[in-house]
Amino acid sequence: MKMTTALLVGGVALLAGCNQQPETPALGIKEFMAQEVQPTAQVYWDSVRYISNETGIHHFVPETDADWERTRKAAAGLSAYGELLKSPAYAEGRGADWIQFSQGLVDVGKRAELAAEHKSVEEVFEVGATIYNVCSACHQVYPPAAGEVPNATATGGDGG
Repeated sequence: MKMTTALLVGGVALLAGCNQQPETPALGIKEFMAQEVQPTAQVYWDSVRYISNETGIHHFVPETDADWERTRKAAAGLSAYGELLKSPAYAEGRGADWIQFSQGLVDVGKRAELAAEHKSVEEVFEVGATIYNVCSACHQVYPPAAGEVPNATATGGDGG
């Protein structure tokens, strides 16, 4: 009985430790945004897009279940990244607005995930614009470092 209790207590302690955010993130904020958040947003944005050029209007939309799942996973990733951005590892030293921006990413990520689950081209496109707006609002207060240029392919905008 003592062995079972010890194993149970040890297992609970181990699981509790897994749920805690690291005090020091593996990546600095600029690297995290550039290597994780922006590419994930780009996967979502690229899933539904329209390009007009000299050869006409071109529609890019998910065609297979795998395409839709990739879009859904990108949306879920954005939501998870928003949660991580709220952690002390990233939020410490920033204003209360940082938490609001991060929560905005969580919320819009959830909406984006639902849009992908519904397999709605229109919803994915519309929520993609909202993701762009959430990113842009944050970048107005917390701009990328000088010399960094956000990716300009997002929903026809200036980055994300």
